[in-house]
Amino acid sequence: MNLSSWFRRSVSRNSKNNKNPPDQPQPHHQEQEEFLGITQQLIDHVKSFTLETFKNFPIQDDGDIEAQTSYNVRKDLSDWQERHAVLVLSKVKELSQLRFKLCPRHLKEEKFWRIYFMLVNSYVAEYELHAIQRAKLQSIAMKDEKTSDTCAYEVEMAERNQADSVAPSTP
Repeated sequence: MNLSSWFRRSVSRNSKNNKNPPDQPQPHHQEQEEFLGITQQLIDHVKSFTLETFKNFPIQDDGDIEAQTSYNVRKDLSDWQERHAVLVLSKVKELSQLRFKLCPRHLKEEKFWRIYFMLVNSYVAEYELHAIQRAKLQSIAMKDEKTSDTCAYEVEMAERNQADSVAPSTP
């Protein structure tokens, strides 16, 4: 699956799932926007982008170098960046229209998003950093939980083995 088809499916899924009237506040949705760095300042900044902003952006073309995971699945954006991109496309129609005009005619999808994240770095860097820190803390918490479970089993097994060795054997 390539990046552009993933975005199309994700955006269409988000628009189908968002059936509440627009004037009703959605606390979970607002919390997710905040987590992903979708602020009014970011939206205003993104609305100022033009075709020339992307076409004339000074970035080296990496050719056909692809970022891949161990399963040979293309992975150009982090999970946080993917979720941010899907949400910003649904919130800022101007960006969605720019992307439609630019990709793939003038820019590859990967280059579009690389430029986008460079342009908005000052707006989203702290949010992405918080997401990374949160993920690390959750990972550590899960490791600690597994370790404590293992320790409890080891203690229980040691007590049982000790009881078996102390108990007299019957002939």
